[in-house]
Amino acid sequence: MEDEPKLVQLAIRGDTGALSELLRRNYVFLYQYALKLTMDRNRAEDIVQETALKAIEHIALFQGGSKFSTWLITIASRLVIDKARRSKRERRWLTEERYTRGFRFEVTSRLDEWPDAVEALAGLPEHHRVPILLKYYYGYSQEEISEMLKVPTGTIKSRLHAGIRRLREELRGHEQ
Repeated sequence: MEDEPKLVQLAIRGDTGALSELLRRNYVFLYQYALKLTMDRNRAEDIVQETALKAIEHIALFQGGSKFSTWLITIASRLVIDKARRSKRERRWLTEERYTRGFRFEVTSRLDEWPDAVEALAGLPEHHRVPILLKYYYGYSQEEISEMLKVPTGTIKSRLHAGIRRLREELRGHEQ
């Protein structure tokens, strides 16, 4: 068995056997880290696989200033962070698309509902608009909304109250 620095140098020079050995030696360590990071076996396995792919693709960039396992952990950590950011953006986009644009189009295309209310609703911040739509348009309970949005029920109640208050203020301005 060769030592890690020598395997790293061989891998950087294109020795696939050395790279394979490095990944094999670090698999269990990396999996345990990913499992602790994600708290989900399937996601942890996905992260380990993606980390290995990134390591294979970018082995030439490894400078050897740290242990190979540290480099793998850095890659895995960035993958998890990037996935979380992407997931947050996707949720925000889906929420905006589904509850604002789709709702506005549906209401204005029917013309049998209140376009002023839709415009006022569209002007609300997302954290107020989403609970209002889920409660008053889709009929979900505060507890269900709390579970959906992973926010305490008290926060949902507060957001509903504040959102309705802002809607009333906005709609009163349209009446004058």
